Amino acid sequence: MRAPVAGLVLMGKTRQMSKRHAVIIAVGLLASTSVLAQTETTGQAGPKAGTSSGTVPAANPAHAAPKAAAAPASTAESRSAAALALTHEPTYDEGTAQRIKDAALSYSDLAVRGGWPTIPADAKFALGVQGANDDLLRKRLILSGDLAADRASGAFDQDLADAVKRFQARHGLAPTGTMTPRTLAAMNVSVQKRIRQLEASLERLENNNFSFGQRYVVVNIPAAFAEAVENDVVVRRYRVIVGKTEKPSPTLTAQITGVVLNPTWTVPSSIAKTEISAHMRKDPTYLSRMHMEVLDAHDNPIDPHSVDWSGTHTPNFTVRQQNGAFNALGAVKIDMPNSYSVYMHDTNQRNLFSDDYRFDSHGCSRVDNVRDLAAWLLKDQPKWTRAAIDAEIATGQHQEVAMARKVPVAWIYLTAWMTKDQTIQFRNDVYNQDEQLLEATAEEAAFFSNAGNHPLTAHMAQ
Repeated sequence: MRAPVAGLVLMGKTRQMSKRHAVIIAVGLLASTSVLAQTETTGQAGPKAGTSSGTVPAANPAHAAPKAAAAPASTAESRSAAALALTHEPTYDEGTAQRIKDAALSYSDLAVRGGWPTIPADAKFALGVQGANDDLLRKRLILSGDLAADRASGAFDQDLADAVKRFQARHGLAPTGTMTPRTLAAMNVSVQKRIRQLEASLERLENNNFSFGQRYVVVNIPAAFAEAVENDVVVRRYRVIVGKTEKPSPTLTAQITGVVLNPTWTVPSSIAKTEISAHMRKDPTYLSRMHMEVLDAHDNPIDPHSVDWSGTHTPNFTVRQQNGAFNALGAVKIDMPNSYSVYMHDTNQRNLFSDDYRFDSHGCSRVDNVRDLAAWLLKDQPKWTRAAIDAEIATGQHQEVAMARKVPVAWIYLTAWMTKDQTIQFRNDVYNQDEQLLEATAEEAAFFSNAGNHPLTAHMAQ
């Protein structure tokens, strides 16, 4: 059994908090942390700060690190293929929570030993050139398990570049092997910060009663990726565009019930009240240009000129966009009934999937190469091959295809996780939820601790 470490508090599944698993509160929980640099690839670059971190120290870091991916390709198929090539290990499976606990304990041990060194911000690194900080970089990567321990000294050679690639690939950074400013900033994030990300991710899984099936779909919001999992292996992985910081995608579990080809789009009332109304005030022809119609409560068309577009009232009408190439949902919608009324869908702006920063929706998840996902979902219905899906879309006719067998889907928010091959991944806390969650958890723990010592509230701790 691992010996307790100084300054580390293990909040177990106590009588006061019977619904919580052990949460590891590391040294420096309330300490200020470094501002994370913007990261460089899918789901990470852009206006929000990026993340990164080290891995559990491993005897064979090459085994623990995912394969470095080629530069993002220009087609949906090649992008999803490149994403799948990173690793076939699921982000989320039945063992994820336990692995996160194990990772946090390993990182806590590392924190007690002083963590990893800080690399000077002005440090220069170049392949084949001896630099003043090469050995420091090697030590940093050895401690995080990215470089073998017997490579502790020497100039910036190919072994060191490969270790940098491993570090980058695990952290959502472009695996170039070059010490870019974002990579350097990522390496200088403290181990305490990484522990807090693991704690927060673990805490989020506590009440997630997801029913893992033989086949299921996972969207990890901070990573901006969707995974189709079959027999505990990722068989499809796609870039996704998820909610803006001001309109975040929710965490949820649901069942995928059907696939809609050539869908119409019923505009949410909040968007109709704000964005559609604003467009109509500026340009009365906006609705007709966007192939939209206004409907009353009985789905009967009404004259747009009779509508109050001031935006001051909740709309008493519905705006619906016809299906077609212009439709905001694109050619495919994946139905997954839930209380948030969100879903997965195509888009008529597919160029956005090439962007590094993909937090740009109103809460739904736009899926790159979504026709491939639709074919996988419908694979047990021989009629609906990929070719058949493409042919049906080409007709332009609206078609709703019910699932013969529903597929579970989970939208999760993990900024830190460890896969079965012992690889730890970290991503940007794009919605700034980690610290908020841990502060609330600490406050709750303090409340119950005090309650147990007070005669009037001691019963609450039983």
